[in-house]
Amino acid sequence: MAAGCSLWMVFISLCFLMTVSAALLQRLEHPVKADASLSLLVIGDWGRKGTYNQSQVAAQMGRAAKKLDINFVISTGDNFYDDGLTGIDDPAFESSFSKIYTANSLQNQWYNVLGNHDYRGDVEAQLNPILHNIDHRWFCQRFIVDTVLFKPKDHKYDWRGVLPREKYLLNLLKDLEIALKGSTANWKIVVGHHPVRSIGHHGDTKELITQLLPILEENNVDIYINGHDHCLQHISSTTSQIQFLTSGGGSKAWKGDIHKNETDGVKFYYDGQGFMSVELEQTNAKVVYYDIFGKVLHVLNLSKGLNYAM
Repeated sequence: MAAGCSLWMVFISLCFLMTVSAALLQRLEHPVKADASLSLLVIGDWGRKGTYNQSQVAAQMGRAAKKLDINFVISTGDNFYDDGLTGIDDPAFESSFSKIYTANSLQNQWYNVLGNHDYRGDVEAQLNPILHNIDHRWFCQRFIVDTVLFKPKDHKYDWRGVLPREKYLLNLLKDLEIALKGSTANWKIVVGHHPVRSIGHHGDTKELITQLLPILEENNVDIYINGHDHCLQHISSTTSQIQFLTSGGGSKAWKGDIHKNETDGVKFYYDGQGFMSVELEQTNAKVVYYDIFGKVLHVLNLSKGLNYAM
């Protein structure tokens, strides 16, 4: 009983901390399996109405989800290309989401991060609970960390609800640090859209390295998950325990450019479509990367001792 409760707290306190307009962190609860484990899929950069192999990736996700009996799905953002949704009645919601991820095994909750392409449209539409009424799986809030807020200059974005942006970011980082310091979770996992470390097209995100990474390192975060670069990759930090995991291969990929001079800690890189699974137990974690044929490309196994609250 104690083991189950402890693992359950991992995802209440870490995976599903989210931000609201005042940048206060709230906790969401998600039950674990009878054996106190959790399993999930991670997909990013996907919403293209089935094109660019999105439908093929979705089919393989369905097979993996059935095998693992997943609890939920995490989307790392860029949910609708090229410019987000136009409103709550945009047909792209169904043509890029509801009618694509149709497998019975994918009918669990989807926790959706916002990406930069989402902010180019009506960002409030994706945050609107009406979409949950249209498709019960959909849950979208400004999850930690809403990394689009760190990189505002390359396009016109819908900043409603996060202005003044600088103050919002400052409060967000403070609240994140408080939450991480107070957590006794055995696995600390943070999800955002932009990568901290990447050798893909966009490369490292300097703003996250200077503002976010010190908080993650100081508070012994185990895993940072992101999308943005349209690839699959695993980079192990050379200065801490953090594993940087990119799952951004939900549709258009094969960019073809790699930062070959920045390969410190790189364990795996695949410049193509695919997705990722995560299996969590109290002291063990397993991450698996798959391509559009369901082939296993890379496996990461982690283990650690138990943390106990004093």
